[in-house]
Amino acid sequence: MFDFLDSGQYDVLGAFWVTVQLTLYSAVGSLIWGTVLVGMRVSPVPLMRGFATAYVNLVRNTPLTLLIIGCSLGLNQTLGVTLGGGTFKEIGFRLAVLGFIAYTGTFVCEAIRSGINTVPVGQAEAARALGLSFFQVLTLIVLPQAFRAVVAPLASVLIALTKNTTVAAVIGVAEAALLMKEMNENEAAPFEVFGVFALGFVILTLPIGLLLGWVAKRVAVKR
Repeated sequence: MFDFLDSGQYDVLGAFWVTVQLTLYSAVGSLIWGTVLVGMRVSPVPLMRGFATAYVNLVRNTPLTLLIIGCSLGLNQTLGVTLGGGTFKEIGFRLAVLGFIAYTGTFVCEAIRSGINTVPVGQAEAARALGLSFFQVLTLIVLPQAFRAVVAPLASVLIALTKNTTVAAVIGVAEAALLMKEMNENEAAPFEVFGVFALGFVILTLPIGLLLGWVAKRVAVKR
């Protein structure tokens, strides 16, 4: 039934390893970019608030496929941006990560912003009364508590990001979805092929949900 796995023609584990790398690099970048965005959204500077609000609303409501294709056609083929990649494979991978960061960072931003709303206003006012700057209040008082409050929502964003990496196949990144498409074209066992890749994504995402769900309970702020 699963003879195609023993043929040696397909590197299923290698394809899922590319998916894992896409997820890890994009998750780290999205967390950094989302934190920067939320800092701008709650900033006292109107220009920064306006930019972050417009960016989040525009990018979050743009189809991810368009963003990934835009990174490939717009940045690479039109402007010649390679992000330091020397081969088509490297360039495609890095452009895909850039697109995922640009897109997922907006969801991270909104998740953290909801966490900021759980921090009592009096704490920020007390910190400002002690002479702390906006940056110090945000990084020392507000964000640590906000992150503890949004572990579960961030887990949902990470799981969604893992599944969204399949979109990278549209620009030729050799991750799991691209290999599944190739196997479906060559093999007369579509249900078996689908079952293998569905199981692979369950194995990737289920531990993330269980682990971060446990972490969310452990670090939850008792109010």
